Amino acid sequence: MKRMGMIFRAKANKALDRAEDPRETLDYSYQKQLELLQKVRRGVADVATSRKRLELQLNQLQGQSSKLEDQGRKALALGREDLAREALSRRAALQQQVTDLETQHETLQGEEEKLTLAAQRLQAKVDAFRTKKETIKATYTAAQAQTRIGEAFSGISEEMGDVGLAIQRAEDKTAQLQARAGAIDELLASGALDDPTGTAKDDIAAELDRISGGTDVELELQRMKAELAGGTSQQAIGSEGGGTQQQAIEGGDASTQEQAQGSTRHKFDKQ
Repeated sequence: MKRMGMIFRAKANKALDRAEDPRETLDYSYQKQLELLQKVRRGVADVATSRKRLELQLNQLQGQSSKLEDQGRKALALGREDLAREALSRRAALQQQVTDLETQHETLQGEEEKLTLAAQRLQAKVDAFRTKKETIKATYTAAQAQTRIGEAFSGISEEMGDVGLAIQRAEDKTAQLQARAGAIDELLASGALDDPTGTAKDDIAAELDRISGGTDVELELQRMKAELAGGTSQQAIGSEGGGTQQQAIEGGDASTQEQAQGSTRHKFDKQ
């Protein structure tokens, strides 16, 4: 049972530590200090009220004492010594009450001064705690934000970790689909798989197409060589004809010139 109790307390402490926010704890402590300061102020107000009430009672008793003293004087002036004695006896009793009230008044006044000083000290303490509380809260918030930014950049936060895993899964699936598509294309091209649409060719047709494609290339190459050879021959013939015509003109023989021109036209017509 002791072990179970210890485990339960440890689990509860860990859960509370995870759920605790230092900023909320500081605000709660500050609220409690404000409540205590309010109670001290109410105590000061209560003591001051009691002191004021004693002062009023003292004023009343002192007024009655003065009145009895005047009555005793008047009784003696009238020759009534008995009345004067009675008035002085009552005045002596009132004086005893006045003395007791004055003692209580001094005690309450001292308590009031102590409470007032305690309230001032507590007020200063609360103000200092409030400043420190706001500083700690700001520092904690900044550190928390900096930690989250660092975790986001490093990718170790829960949100960024989930995003990284999703991207990795998408890349793996894409690579797998690309590999599967390439494998299917190779199998269709080799004839290992049949194309139900009938558009794919078998291996024999594919080989014939490859051979015919190579033959067409060879034929095209031969044709281009023949065109290049024919162009070279025409240039050579043209240069020879031009030299014969020029000699006939320079010799001044008209018939030779006409024959040379006719021979040249005949060669070009044949070409």
